[in-house]
Amino acid sequence: MGDRGVLTVISGFAGTGKGTIVKGLMEKYDNYALSVSMTTRSPRPGEENGKSYFFVSREEFEKTIEEDGLIEYAEYVGNYYGTPKAYVEEKMKAGFNVILEIEIQGARNIKKIYPDAVLIFIMPPGADELEDRLRGRGTETDDVIRKRMDRAALESDGIEDYDYIAVNDEIDKCVSDVHTIIEAAKMRPQMNEEFINKVREGLKKKASR
Repeated sequence: MGDRGVLTVISGFAGTGKGTIVKGLMEKYDNYALSVSMTTRSPRPGEENGKSYFFVSREEFEKTIEEDGLIEYAEYVGNYYGTPKAYVEEKMKAGFNVILEIEIQGARNIKKIYPDAVLIFIMPPGADELEDRLRGRGTETDDVIRKRMDRAALESDGIEDYDYIAVNDEIDKCVSDVHTIIEAAKMRPQMNEEFINKVREGLKKKASR
């Protein structure tokens, strides 16, 4: 069986605890890697090149685009941000499950480029719980909370595009559920073509004797 890691996309509404789930996976298991984005913006205090981001010039970023070296990219407020293919491929080849924490449109694009990617949508137990969590932060105004809930209502129409959902009712259980999904995905036939072909050839040889 192959030891290649799985490209995993994790999405969810604001307030569902996506970041906490990702952090839990990284802390609990040793076969996960967070995708490191490439950007043309300047490093902020405390940010390390290759760890926080890959900091590059605009020319270098555009050259990477031309060479098809990015899985996805976008431009925000005059700066480029993107996911380098080489980094993701290198980590997966080494056996790491690479996590991309992105929104629905980006997830759809990833699936077009990597059909084997596993798309997981983190769900709240319900709408009331989601609103309670947003209010519980104590950092959002009523207007911001209303906008986040409106956005969640719109985003909910794209959940069926995902391969799996995981309900974040209890953090440890949700982390365990997500890990189980990713490990099970490694058993899919398309992830094990080399092994299947090897067994198939052996069977054909025995059948022809």
